[in-house]
Amino acid sequence: MSTRATFSALDLAPITQGGSARDAFLRAAELAQHCENLGFTRYWLAEHHGMPGIASAATAILISHVASQTQRIRVGAGGIMLPNHSPLVIAEQFGTLESLYPGRIDLGLGRAPGSDQITSRALRRDLNSDPEQFPRDVLELMDYMSDEPEQPVVAVPGRGSKVPVWILGSSLYGAQLAAALGLPYAFASHFAPAQLAHACEVYRQHFRPSKYLDKPYLMLGFNIFAADTTAEAEDLATSWQQSFVSLRSGKPITLPPPAPGYMDNASPQAQELIKHMMHCTAIGDVDTVRQKIHSTLVNTQANELIVTSNIYDQKARLHSYTLAAEAFKSL
Repeated sequence: MSTRATFSALDLAPITQGGSARDAFLRAAELAQHCENLGFTRYWLAEHHGMPGIASAATAILISHVASQTQRIRVGAGGIMLPNHSPLVIAEQFGTLESLYPGRIDLGLGRAPGSDQITSRALRRDLNSDPEQFPRDVLELMDYMSDEPEQPVVAVPGRGSKVPVWILGSSLYGAQLAAALGLPYAFASHFAPAQLAHACEVYRQHFRPSKYLDKPYLMLGFNIFAADTTAEAEDLATSWQQSFVSLRSGKPITLPPPAPGYMDNASPQAQELIKHMMHCTAIGDVDTVRQKIHSTLVNTQANELIVTSNIYDQKARLHSYTLAAEAFKSL
């Protein structure tokens, strides 16, 4: 089986303990520049709201900031949570981005709100949305960005921008929709790997070629914590472990510094949660990371992995991406 795949970067613009959103934005641009120099295909930012440790809420604005600081790498949303917005607004925002940075903008779309119910109400004012509305909103958005929209309202900018649209998901719903529309699919296996194998199967089996894509294209989220030694990588990963456990416990926090030995002292529930996440996570030196990437690509035949390294120290985070690129290139 082939292990050939491209590699990209996913960033949540983490706010570190004692840091600020401005610090997160500066680090995001530095990371994007670093990934561009390493040959990464794309750099995506994810929409989240009401979380003290994530600064990418105004996703389109941050995409523009990063794109202005880079030259070649594709920059996009992984993703925009479409239920929070009208399709017209997103068409205008991403039409503007495509006008500013032609040929470099991606638009990933998700169905989840990216927040809790109270925050969702503040964003949308109304939680009584039709669950079937998401596919219609996707089609409406794509129509706004087409050459000859059927909508009575014209998106300016937006019309004719034809920004590539991806469907994001962590369940079979997104796989089915991406297959039906003939769009590329990104599965959130970096935080929800449970249905990974089934989602890949559903997407490939039911894919319908379209004017956007002639055959399935699958991207998988993948956590990498790489360092010169496995022991150092394991220490770096404890920041992510603490943050993720806190989030799943309903108490999101800013990204804390490493806590060596965290897993040894964690509750059985926390240990089980992190163990579940290891399905699409590599922690170790470059050889360990290479082996995990290789096995993941063999098992899934993914076209692309999008890597996230939620590491407290910026220098260590950049080095983790350097080692990740080395591991990819040596496959």
